[in-house]
Amino acid sequence: SSCSTCSRNTPVFDGSKSTSLQLLSSGTNIRYGSGEVAGQLAQDVVTMGPFTLPQQTFLSVEQTSQGFLDGSMSGILGLAFQGIAATKSTPFWQTLADNGTLTTPDMSFWLTRFRGDPQAPEEGPGGTFTLGGTNSTLFSGEIEFLDMPAGPPSFWLLNMKSVTVQGKNVPISTGASALSAIDTGTTLIGGPTEDVKAIWDAVPGSLADPNDTGFFSFPCSTDVEITMSFGGKSWPISTKDMNLGQVSRGSTQCLGGIFDLTQGSSIVAGGGNPNWVVGATFLKNVYSVFRSNPPSVGFAELSVAAGGSGTGTSSSAGSGASLLTPSTGSSVSPPPSPSASASTSPPNSPPNSGGGVPSNTASALTFAPVMGSGTTPGAGPTTTTTKNSSGNGALGVCACPFC
Repeated sequence: SSCSTCSRNTPVFDGSKSTSLQLLSSGTNIRYGSGEVAGQLAQDVVTMGPFTLPQQTFLSVEQTSQGFLDGSMSGILGLAFQGIAATKSTPFWQTLADNGTLTTPDMSFWLTRFRGDPQAPEEGPGGTFTLGGTNSTLFSGEIEFLDMPAGPPSFWLLNMKSVTVQGKNVPISTGASALSAIDTGTTLIGGPTEDVKAIWDAVPGSLADPNDTGFFSFPCSTDVEITMSFGGKSWPISTKDMNLGQVSRGSTQCLGGIFDLTQGSSIVAGGGNPNWVVGATFLKNVYSVFRSNPPSVGFAELSVAAGGSGTGTSSSAGSGASLLTPSTGSSVSPPPSPSASASTSPPNSPPNSGGGVPSNTASALTFAPVMGSGTTPGAGPTTTTTKNSSGNGALGVCACPFC
C-alpha cells in the first residue's frame, strides 16, 4: 500500500507481495463520523481464522484523513449488509452466511470495559467476536432475539421502545424517529435532539457542554442510571459507561455517554438512516448476537466470566427467545476474568456491526494478532479475541486496504 497519510506505526498491506491481487478500475472514498479514507477497489484471497474467500472485494486505501488510524489499528471490516456497502460488494461475513459455510448465520460479541480503570493500557484486549455461533461461557440464560423492521436489510436495526433515567420513564420519540442502529463500531450512544435533551433533563445538575457540541455534562458525584428497551427486556447501562470523565482537569462536571446525534456527528437522520446509534456504551453491558436469517438482534445477560452476574451456563430457549450455543466440536476458551485483565469501554466508529454508522468519537475494536479456536469451515464457530485501542474503526483486520 502507498498509504501516504498513515502513521509509520500502521501495519500496511503490500500488494506487490500478493500473486492473486487484482486491482479494479474504479476507486471510491468512504466517509466516517471521525474521518474518511480513499483508494482503489481490489480483489484478493481473504482469510480469517478457518474461513477463506478467493475473490473478496475491498478498498485498497491510499489516503486517510489526519489521525484517522492510530497504533496498530490498520483497517475496518464492515459487518452490516451489502445494501449500504460503499464498495457495492458483498461483505465477507455475508458471503459466508449466504453460502452455508457458517454453522449458524450469527455473529456475537462480548466487549470488555476499560472505562474507569486508571491502569488501562492504550491498547489492550477488547473482547471476543464469534463468527458462526456464540460462546456460552460469556452469557447466562436465554438470548432474547428481536426482529428487525421489515424492508431491505441495511444497518442492524431495532426500534427504541423505552428509556428510564434514575428509575423513571423518559418520553422518547416513536415511529421512524425510534429507528436505532445497533453498532459495535460506535463508541457511545447518539440520539435525536429532543430525546437526548429529555434524558439529560432527568439528571439533576446536567448541562449542555459548551465545548463539545451535542454533548451534556453532569455532576461527577452523580451515578447516572439508565436502562434501554428495544421491545423486550429493559437493559441497564453501567454508571461507569455513562461517565466519560471530567470535562476538564479539576472540574466537578463529567461528560455523559449519550449525545445529540444531529449535532455530534455527520449522520443525517431520515432517508433510511437511523435516528439512534447505539454503540459500546450500551453493548458492553450485554452479550449481543447479530442473526442474518431471519434478520434479528439478540441480547443476553453477561456471565460471571464476562463481568456480569450470571452463571455462564446456557439454559433452554423459552417461547420469547431462541438460544444459540457453540457446536460441541468447537473448543472455545473463556476470556480472562475482567478483574485480571484490562476492563473498560472502547470508543469505536463507523461501519461494523452497525455497518458504516458514523460515531462522534474514535476508538477501535480490532482483531488480535492471534486467532482464537480454529475449526474447519462449516464445523463450528470461530472465536477471535479482539483488542481495543484509541484508534479509529471497529473490527479491523490485516491491513490498511482491507476496509
